[in-house]
Amino acid sequence: MTALDFAYIPVFHGLAPAELGKVREIFHEETRPAGAVVVAEGQTGDDMYILVRGRVQVSKAMLMAGMSVPLLNMDSPRKVLATLDDTSYPVFGEVALIDSDQRSATVTATTDCLFLVTSRAKFFDLAKCEPELGVKLLLTLGRRMAATIRRSNAEVVKLTTALALSLRKSVC
Repeated sequence: MTALDFAYIPVFHGLAPAELGKVREIFHEETRPAGAVVVAEGQTGDDMYILVRGRVQVSKAMLMAGMSVPLLNMDSPRKVLATLDDTSYPVFGEVALIDSDQRSATVTATTDCLFLVTSRAKFFDLAKCEPELGVKLLLTLGRRMAATIRRSNAEVVKLTTALALSLRKSVC
């Protein structure tokens, strides 16, 4: 593994050097070329990724699987939610780490990328062996997920308001 200092990765801020050493042991490096799908919406997974080098795009299907809306004229049935680069070591896949379920979005490498990756099994083995460290990591991930839920809730309110206004105009 490269000599990356885990202390610079925001998700690990506040961990002692010994704790960072233990965290480092559960990660491995993966590279992906530009254009590669790192995680695919709808597929199951249990890996969490930290982007160390490169840029990725996070996108989501605009329609549910098998659904078509003939009145919508879209070039692409996907919406880009975010473009992430390595400047802040973004994390994705943390929900899969906690709950092995379907991926909620697709992440595609837009440049050649380097990731730090850990699996659910490695993460929880560490948490079992080092409970205090496990609590710290789970709290950090929980805060990240709570912030995402709050942002999503705000977006739902905006969308439902826009829909209500649009429907009101079409009736009048």
